[in-house]
Amino acid sequence: MTREDIVEQIAALQRQLDEIDKAESRSYASASMTEAEREKQHQEDLQRLRGLRLIDDDFMNACFDGYTDGAQLLLKIILNKPDIRVKSVKTQRRMKNLLGRDICLDIDADDDAGKEYNVEVQRADKGADRKRARYHSGILDAHLLRPGDDFSDMPETFVIFITENDVIGDGLPLYTIDRQIVNTGKPFDDGGHIIYVNGADKDASTALGKLMHDFFCTDPDDMHYKELADKVRYFKEDEKGVAAMCKVMEDMRNESARDAKWKQVVESVLRWLSMGLSHEQIAKGEGITLEQVREIAGMKRA
Repeated sequence: MTREDIVEQIAALQRQLDEIDKAESRSYASASMTEAEREKQHQEDLQRLRGLRLIDDDFMNACFDGYTDGAQLLLKIILNKPDIRVKSVKTQRRMKNLLGRDICLDIDADDDAGKEYNVEVQRADKGADRKRARYHSGILDAHLLRPGDDFSDMPETFVIFITENDVIGDGLPLYTIDRQIVNTGKPFDDGGHIIYVNGADKDASTALGKLMHDFFCTDPDDMHYKELADKVRYFKEDEKGVAAMCKVMEDMRNESARDAKWKQVVESVLRWLSMGLSHEQIAKGEGITLEQVREIAGMKRA
């Protein structure tokens, strides 16, 4: 078994645990709400769903998951390469880093030429930090080369950030970042590319501007590209699609509640630590594991 196989198994187990946690949270939330409260929450979800756009990452993840035609349209326009043929596409793929921070890819795709694509949507400028793009590129590379592979076999990669604002700030619709040899000005040609798409540029005279217009539409009837409009319409108007998105929003609420509860636990543990209690006493008092206490204590030292 290779290191990559072990990493994938760990990621699969983590996904299973996450699903169990979500199911338990849904069951608890459902049991604690009255029928009137559930109906009120459902109507609020429907209202929120009507306002969602492709630039909203949870909605985008639902629309593009497994949807090769949509990913193909996206990449053809952004890269201006009409011959791209997407082979597979996944959303919310977690990539483990055993020695550091994991990443979760909004869209992970590959084509029939072996090229790899990571597409991220970011409404907040902070989420599109340049060093984050660099980190995504590095983790993507680390997962593409198996033990024994030659470095020359590394596939070409594209990390693409679609941002709500012009985070680079030079007024261009698209920015392509490639390494170069500074002394000569020649390209380094290592096969790694980072691209920022300026979502604020919705010039209807260009294919990219029309694409960005569609990313900010709430009504599928107002969209230019049928491939995107059909998928948006499914999740906003079809009974099964609406039910799937309502479940996503419920999971998001439950996850936020879990995060808030854990934050309270962390604050409490840090307070006990400052008072000199032992790890064992804190674990017993808070109802968490000794390992979790040690992890929080490590956060305090950092």
